[in-house]
Amino acid sequence: MPTLRTILDEQVREADPRLYEKLENNRVRCFACGHCCPIPEGQSGVCKVRYNRGGTLFVPWGYTAGTQCDPVEKKPFFHAHPGALAYSFGMMGCDLHCSYCQNWVTSQALRDPNAVSPPQQASPQALVQDALAQGAKILVSTYNEPLITSEWAVAVFKEAKAAGLITGFVSNGNGTPQVLEYLRPHLDLYKVDLKSFDDRHYHELGGRIGPILESIRRIHQMGLWLEIVTLLIPGFNDDPGELRRLTEFLAGISPDIPWHVTAFHGDYKMQNDVARDTTADDLLRAVEIGRAFGLRYIYAGNLPGRVEEWEDTRCPHCHETLIERHGYLIKNYRLTPDGRCHKCSTAIPGRWSPHFEGQIASHPFLPRKRAHLFTIRESRGF
Repeated sequence: MPTLRTILDEQVREADPRLYEKLENNRVRCFACGHCCPIPEGQSGVCKVRYNRGGTLFVPWGYTAGTQCDPVEKKPFFHAHPGALAYSFGMMGCDLHCSYCQNWVTSQALRDPNAVSPPQQASPQALVQDALAQGAKILVSTYNEPLITSEWAVAVFKEAKAAGLITGFVSNGNGTPQVLEYLRPHLDLYKVDLKSFDDRHYHELGGRIGPILESIRRIHQMGLWLEIVTLLIPGFNDDPGELRRLTEFLAGISPDIPWHVTAFHGDYKMQNDVARDTTADDLLRAVEIGRAFGLRYIYAGNLPGRVEEWEDTRCPHCHETLIERHGYLIKNYRLTPDGRCHKCSTAIPGRWSPHFEGQIASHPFLPRKRAHLFTIRESRGF
C-alpha cells in the first residue's frame, strides 16, 4: 500500500505564483510562512508539505485530514457571531513543532510516525455543502497550520463566500506580507496563537517571534477581525515580566483586541511530569496583568465556572454583562442589533449578527453526514 508521504505527494498542485519565487539552480523560495524557506530541488520546506519538484513549488490540494462542527466560541472567537456553528476543516503539516500540540495527529503527521489521521478526498464544493447541511455560519481552516495550505483554503473560502458563509483562520500567525495579502480578500476572522513573548521560547518551538508580531500588526491594519490566544504554560510562558510585555504589545496595537489566556493541560510530548496544569489562580493573575496594561476584553479559558466573570463579555464603560458564558455555552445575550451595550450604548468592537440566533450546539461534534468525503487509503511509512 502507498505511504502517507506518497499519497500527499499526489494530492498537490502548483503553488500560486504570488506565494513563491524561482531562484537559480532550480531552487525556489516560499512565502507561505515566516520561514521563507529557500527549497532545493527535490526537497520540502520546514512544513514538510510544500516541496520543490523540478524548480516548481507544489502545495497541498484536494483533501482534508478531518472535519468537525464547533461552537465558534471554541476557536475561540468571542466577538464574532456568538452562538454560531463553525465548520472546521484542516490538512496536514505545520511550520512549528510544539511539544504540547493538541492537534499533533494532523500537524505532525509527516514528522511523527505515531500521528495517524487518514486524509479524506475533498473538494471545496463538498466541504461547503457539508457545512451548509450542518447549519454552519462560519467555515474555519484549522487543526494544522492553515498558512502553509493557503491555496487550498482560498479555494474553499471562495466557494464559502459564494454560499454566504463567513470564513476564518485559526493560526500560529507566522505569516508574511505576501501570504496575508493573498488571503485578505477571502478571509473575515483571524485567531492568532501568541505562544510566548520571548524569542528563545519560539526557537524551542521551531520559529521566531518577529514574523508573528509583524503579522499581528498587519492583520489588525488590514481590518480582519483579530483575536489573540495565549495558552498559559507554567514554567514556560507565565513569567509576569513576559506577560507584561505581551499585553503591553497588544494594547499598543489596540486595547480592543480580545485576549484569551487559556489553561494548559498535559498533551503530546509535554505531559504532567514536564509541566503542571494551569490553575484558575494562574489565569486570574494573567488577567490582572492584562487589565493593568489597558486591555478591555480579556477572557480566561478552559476552566469553565472557575474564573469568576472572565468568561463573559462586559461593557468597558458601564461594566454591564452583555454576553454571559459557561464554557462554550451562551447563557445570556444582551447586545443591541448594532453591537452596542444595551444599557449605555457604548459600541462593542466585533462582528455581530443583528440578533442572537440561538446556539445549535454548545459542544463540538462530528458532522452527521459528510458530503462526498472518502478516505484515501495508505500505510504508515515515512
